[in-house]
Amino acid sequence: MTLREVIRERIRAAGPLPFAAYAELALYHPDLGYYTRADRRSGRAGDFFTSVDLGPLFGALLASQLGEMWRLLRSTSADKRFDLVEAAAGNGRLARDVLAAAATDDPAFYDAMDLHLVERSGAARDTQVATLGPHACKLASSGSKMPPVVHGAIFANELLDALAPHALAMTADGLREVYVDVDEATGHFVERLGPLSSARVQAHIDGRSIALRPGWRAEIVPDAADWVRHAVSSLARGFLLLIDYGHEASELYSETHASGTLATYRRQRIADAADGVPPPWLVDPGECDITAHVDLTLVRDSAEEAGARTLGVLDQTYFLLGLGATGRVLRDTGEHGVPALRQRLALKSLLVPGGLGSTHKAMIFGKDVGTPALAGCSYRVRATR
Repeated sequence: MTLREVIRERIRAAGPLPFAAYAELALYHPDLGYYTRADRRSGRAGDFFTSVDLGPLFGALLASQLGEMWRLLRSTSADKRFDLVEAAAGNGRLARDVLAAAATDDPAFYDAMDLHLVERSGAARDTQVATLGPHACKLASSGSKMPPVVHGAIFANELLDALAPHALAMTADGLREVYVDVDEATGHFVERLGPLSSARVQAHIDGRSIALRPGWRAEIVPDAADWVRHAVSSLARGFLLLIDYGHEASELYSETHASGTLATYRRQRIADAADGVPPPWLVDPGECDITAHVDLTLVRDSAEEAGARTLGVLDQTYFLLGLGATGRVLRDTGEHGVPALRQRLALKSLLVPGGLGSTHKAMIFGKDVGTPALAGCSYRVRATR
């Protein structure tokens, strides 16, 4: 049975699905979901690019920041071990780059590290040991759930944007939620508007004071708040580092994004609501990414409500510059030759405004660590819209 058939059967049995339920199936169905069927979805042969796809530089810079975090914890604790937890770890490519850099640049940090990879896709988990290669000996655990107690750091690159969003539309008759139904005449999936699907959705809207004007659409992701709170609660002591694209709530739920931020990525092409009817996310469930921009205000508030302290929210550009990105490239490759050119091109892609550098934000939180002056937070509040 195809995923399209699975979804049709669900709709015929129980009625139209809230868009969040549809997206959850499209992305994470245990056997047929977009993310669960493959160990890797990004890169030149995939549907989209992430910072990890540009080479090992991104992981090496993260290793520098994580090593500093380890030293801060080590200086005030008798326990010298360091739990390094990557969430949405995929096949372990980013963890491998972090470990490789630490092994070369910071052997003491490398020796103290216990790596934990959290990944929902069994296909991806099955390839992690091979991907880690000589660093597989550092892998303490691999599973679909967060370790219950973490002394160290939890980090994730582009996790929250891949959680299934609820889609909302403000009409002349009030706020409605988007559902996915089957058009019996054509057999195609179509959108229908209906009442809010749960008290949880209503509570999120009320608690966040989200107000839309007639004609506007928007997405909310209560699961993002739950994930952040759970991650912070898992931290006995340490840091949470999240890198993702999004906006503060005041911008996300404004005229600037009056059409919402839902989009799909397929074969390096982004498509959104302007790309036709039916919208692209209803055409081939399980064959393309479905994503929405992250509510950065929600992330920060959720972390602080769970007991963390915000240490910095800033553009990826400034985060990586604070970690010595330009000096790292010169140190590793010099000024001339093909390796130097490749590194400079990777650095440009990581830093350039309008690309990954400004669309992606680094959000750093600490729990029971005070307010350390982290290198990655040197620019602290340098964030663009």
